[in-house]
Amino acid sequence: MSSDILLSVQDLRVAHGSIEVLHGICLELQAGEITALIGANGAGKTTTLSTISGTLAPRSGSIRFRGSDITGLPTHQTVGLGIAHSPEGRRVFSRLTILENLELGAYVRRDAPEIRRDIDRMFEMFPILSERKAQLAGTLSGGEQQMLAVARALMSRPKLLLLDEPSLGLAPLIVAKIFERIRDLTREGISVLLVEQNARLALDVSARAYVLETGNIVLSGVAQDLLKNERVQSAYLGE
Repeated sequence: MSSDILLSVQDLRVAHGSIEVLHGICLELQAGEITALIGANGAGKTTTLSTISGTLAPRSGSIRFRGSDITGLPTHQTVGLGIAHSPEGRRVFSRLTILENLELGAYVRRDAPEIRRDIDRMFEMFPILSERKAQLAGTLSGGEQQMLAVARALMSRPKLLLLDEPSLGLAPLIVAKIFERIRDLTREGISVLLVEQNARLALDVSARAYVLETGNIVLSGVAQDLLKNERVQSAYLGE
């Protein structure tokens, strides 16, 4: 495996009960890049992220991260290895404060002074969270909760961030702010696997992309090339 390949997924098959929803997909993620995974609802995008992060166990296939086989490892172990998952629907701890959510994001770490510095860094990245750090997360707006979900995931100091539908239900101005921060992450050495219903936005910010349809990868390549692909334009870009 090439040294610049951070994540390699090979022949991954995943089932919900007796129904197979991923049919042997393969994808690779380069270090320091944003890679998009686009497709319609029900295509298997969230299942893919959940299997990589260890929330779901695969039926077969392999997942390698930084050269090591992590297939079937539980979530707390994948977090410790450097994978963080910001799930669809944000799923912040609604009865805890912003600060407490961030502290829980660092639960695998033991370096208290560095955790404090990273909390300050998250407040610099998302200033609105700093202003409301003592506020219960459940009382935040959708955009603020999404910022918190991303910040909480980053508190584990991941090498790979799995980001599921960050723009869902948010106003365009908030989406622009969040995606500006996502672009910044690669400059810090963090790679991103992005699942996003807004295909144009996802392709605009990504270096490479995969198109997932009914559990199969049907297209892949440089994101800007896929933006010009007639099949992608017709199915996902409304052109």
